[in-house]
Amino acid sequence: MPPRRTSIRDRHRKIIAKGRPPCAICGQPIDYTLTITPGKHGKHCPGIDCPGCVPHPMSYVVDHVIPLSRGGADTIDNKQPTHRTCNRAKGTRTDGGSVLRRSGSLTRTNRT
Repeated sequence: MPPRRTSIRDRHRKIIAKGRPPCAICGQPIDYTLTITPGKHGKHCPGIDCPGCVPHPMSYVVDHVIPLSRGGADTIDNKQPTHRTCNRAKGTRTDGGSVLRRSGSLTRTNRT
């Protein structure tokens, strides 16, 4: 597998976020302005890489539909917008795991 390149990753993030689509896993809107949840210092963050700040759980992240560890490509066609918590719950599963899409547009097909 070739090494991942941050310039391509950042370009894909911008392209996907441009249309402000909802979360591809749960179907709920994504607040694209959320970045971090401040630590004990409140709104007066000392700067980048502050140890007290953590990524906001409902912030925008890009998910690989077919995870790289399962042979998925690092292309824009294999990426979708998600909340950080939805992406974490999905993990490396390809079926979405225990996360339910509330919009009803995702249906499972029974293979016999």
